[in-house]
Formats: sequence, structure tokens, C-alpha cells
Amino acid sequence: MSFIKAKEHLEKYGLDSNIKEFDTSSATVKEAAIALNCKEAEIAKTLSFLVSDKPILIVTAGNRKIDNAKYKSKFNEKAKMIKADEVEPLIGHKVGGVCPFGINNDVDVYLDISLKDFDIVYPACGSSNSAIKLTIKEFEEASNYKEWIDVCKIIE
Repeated sequence: MSFIKAKEHLEKYGLDSNIKEFDTSSATVKEAAIALNCKEAEIAKTLSFLVSDKPILIVTAGNRKIDNAKYKSKFNEKAKMIKADEVEPLIGHKVGGVCPFGINNDVDVYLDISLKDFDIVYPACGSSNSAIKLTIKEFEEASNYKEWIDVCKIIE
């Protein structure tokens, strides 16, 4: 169902033909990079958080992680990831397929500036065996993002 919601959302932007489905898992950054034959950094990783008890998504480059000090400076509270079993009801997709397409209406989407390092990125597409190839401009448009933010650091 999540994949269908994401696909229907992307159809509105004429991007559904860019969706790829795999016979193997693409649920992790490493698995997605292998399935897509790209660098892990090019995977647009979507993380789910609660800010003042409201669900949000932060999409970052695959080689980044949340920098707690930057996050707290931006959102005025400590980073609190949504528990795995609560992600689907709050966001609209299961862990492994979370993306900003076809999500619940009350979820704000933020794009981390780390994505700007790339011309093309590969976010998930609502399931643990799908992804979509998008330019940053296409990703901006289709994600209905609220703003670009700087809340990450490179994974070492």
C-alpha cells in the first residue's frame, strides 16, 4: 500500500517512470547503493523524528548522520527518533521504505543541505525494495519540503 501511495504521489509530477523495484532489499543505505550501483552517499536517506510530538522527516545524504547539537539548535529540543513500530502510523510508510512521497498530511519534510553535494539522488519509494532516481530540482518539487536545513555530519 505504501508503495502505491508513493507512486501515485510521484505520478502527479510525471516522475513515476523513474521508479525502480528490486528483487532484493533496498531498505538500508548499503543495500540500496548495491541495488542501484551507486555510491552510498547518493542515497537520500529519510529519517523520522518527533518535534513537539509532531512527526517530521529529515532527508539527508546516505553518508550523513544527525548532528545532535545542530538538530537541537534548529528545533530547540533533543533529537527524538520515532520508534520503528510507530513510523508507519505516524508517517505513512514502514521503516525501510520511508520517503517523503505519499506521506500523511500532517508530516513536515526537511531536506538537509548534504543532498546539495549531488546532482542526482536516490530516495526510497514507499517499500523496502524500491527507489527512484531524481535530480535535486525534481526531489525538491516532489517532496513538498518545508525548508533546507543543516543538521547533519559525515559518518566516520
